[in-house]
Amino acid sequence: MKKILWILVVFLSAQAIVFGWWLYKLQARNGQEAFSGAIIPASHITLVDSIQPPATSYKMQLSEQAMLAALFHQRAAEYRALCHQAFMAARLMLEIDLLDKSVKSPRAIIVDIDETLIDNSPHQAKCIEEATSYPDFWDEWCNLAQAKAVPGAVEFLIHARKFGVSVFYITNRRDHLKEVTMKNLRDLGFPQVEEKNMYFRTTESSKEGRRQEVAKIYHISMFIGDNLADFSYLFDNKTIEQRAAVVDSLSSAFGRRYIVLPNTMYGDWESALYNYDFSLSDSAKLAVRYMMLQSF
Repeated sequence: MKKILWILVVFLSAQAIVFGWWLYKLQARNGQEAFSGAIIPASHITLVDSIQPPATSYKMQLSEQAMLAALFHQRAAEYRALCHQAFMAARLMLEIDLLDKSVKSPRAIIVDIDETLIDNSPHQAKCIEEATSYPDFWDEWCNLAQAKAVPGAVEFLIHARKFGVSVFYITNRRDHLKEVTMKNLRDLGFPQVEEKNMYFRTTESSKEGRRQEVAKIYHISMFIGDNLADFSYLFDNKTIEQRAAVVDSLSSAFGRRYIVLPNTMYGDWESALYNYDFSLSDSAKLAVRYMMLQSF
């Protein structure tokens, strides 16, 4: 009887080892397929999700990958230098625009808010700590009204106002955040933080309609933002390749009429990686990120 039990234990142990080895090879094979550079079939993504660790581990990996991006905004002197460089270019281009006597309409500058005028990296840091992402904690962060100004932003817009140039704030923050956002901007010293100069998101994410409202009356001297969709509808919902092609076709506008602020934390550049499909699972997003890398 003892001999039979011993044989049974050895048999079951061997089966467990074989099954474990098969599961390991299956996981490795699917991982390689996910990162091979090909489009990942939905069936493969489902299989990977089903045999790999819980979704919370993927959330942690995604948020940890954002750590260096947030640190760049918070600790890198290079980030501050890029911001000052952008607003110095804006100042020089505004002076050139002011010399154009053919302009008869009143002048205006259209600016984005988040990561263009104010720094939301503490929200990103919170998401990293909690292994989550936007929209978690977003309203809580905005309601604090404690975001700091992007280096050079306040000074530039005050300078523009000295020449009578109007400032219009076009943001994709939701309308319920208007009051706290305006308080934050006023506390930092930004000019013309008034209802008539504020355009928040209502029904659509594209800013084109709101830009056109301003352009009916004003000559737009320049657009300032951290995301290409802050400048033109031509960048709305475009693929990675299309975005690059439009940038190249409008190359002479950058640093002149389009002033870009650095944002390594989020934006349409990331959305385009996922083909604007944020319903993808966290494991699929990780796979796409690796797939998009270009190595040698």
